[in-house]
Amino acid sequence: MTDPNRPNDDAGNAAQTGEPVVSKPYIMPDDPEEGSVEALAKEAAESRDKMLRTLAEMENLRKRTAKEVADARIYGITGFARDVLDIADNLQRALDAVPAETRESADPILKALIEGVELTERSLLNALEKNGVKKFDPAGEKFDPNFQQAMYEVPDASVAPGTVVQVVQAGYMIGERVLRPALVAVSKGGAKAGAPG
Repeated sequence: MTDPNRPNDDAGNAAQTGEPVVSKPYIMPDDPEEGSVEALAKEAAESRDKMLRTLAEMENLRKRTAKEVADARIYGITGFARDVLDIADNLQRALDAVPAETRESADPILKALIEGVELTERSLLNALEKNGVKKFDPAGEKFDPNFQQAMYEVPDASVAPGTVVQVVQAGYMIGERVLRPALVAVSKGGAKAGAPG
């Protein structure tokens, strides 16, 4: 009679019956089969390639994100800066409206007002510069359509054709980009570039 609490032991039964015990070889589930070494090597190479591509994509994403963050810092105030330029222009117009002779002979109250407007304009331009916005005045330079907008041509024989002879409105840069092109008058005719005049 067999004990129900005792597990059935075939090896024990075989020993009791006198039959020889034969063990089966154990095969590991991960043991490579014939030809599978090449398949594993190929799979490892493909995995390595995918990993390297993913790393390259992540590095490109990191660089692109860093550039976007830097651009946002520099160019994020573009709309605000354009609006503030109108104030700078109006301050300049106010100063230009007072002729030089009037400034010299003006009473102390008018002189104080002019100095206040000049101080306000300087303060505004300094605040813009601190935030990456710089004023540029291309007077006397060769006309460059990337930075200037020609309003009209002026016949001027004293300078080479295509030279900026008058700045109607100053231009502004933000970082490396043009925030607002300078409005200019350009010479036509006149001496050829490089010719003595």
